[in-house]
Amino acid sequence: MLKEFKEFAMRGNVVDMAVGIIIGAAFGSIVSSLVADIIMPPIGLILGKVDFSNLFLILKEGTIPAPYASIADAQKAGAVTLNYGKFINTIISFLIVAFAVFLLIRNINRFKRTEEAPLAVPITKECPYCLSIIPLKAVRCGYCTSDLKGE
Repeated sequence: MLKEFKEFAMRGNVVDMAVGIIIGAAFGSIVSSLVADIIMPPIGLILGKVDFSNLFLILKEGTIPAPYASIADAQKAGAVTLNYGKFINTIISFLIVAFAVFLLIRNINRFKRTEEAPLAVPITKECPYCLSIIPLKAVRCGYCTSDLKGE
C-alpha cells in the first residue's frame, strides 16, 4: 500500500499540481500586496483619502462606545463589524489574479497553435476509375490510362 501511494504521489501530474499550488499561493500574496500597497493607496487618495482596507460598518458596538478609528480599534473594543473595505480589496485582488491567469492561458494557447503544423496541401489524388494514387495535375492515369481531363 505504501509503495502504491509513493507511485501515486510521484506521478508527474501530482507533482506538477503541487508546484502549481505553491506558486499560486506565493503569487496570491504578491497580488495582495500589490493591491493593498500599490493600487489602493492612489485610488483612495483620488477618492478623498479613503483607506479601503479600513472601511467598515458597525453592526454592534463593543464595551467601548463608537466611534472607532480603525477595524483593529473596533475589534479591540469588542464591536461586531462588517468589513466591506477588505472585501473590495479582495475582489480587486481576484480580478488581477484572474486577468493574469487569462493572459497566461492565452499565451499558452497561442504557443500551442503555432506549434501545430499546418495541414499539408495534397499533391496526389485518386483515379476515379482504378482507384490508384496519381499526381494531382495528371490528365491521364498512369495505371489504367483513363482520360482525366474532365475530373
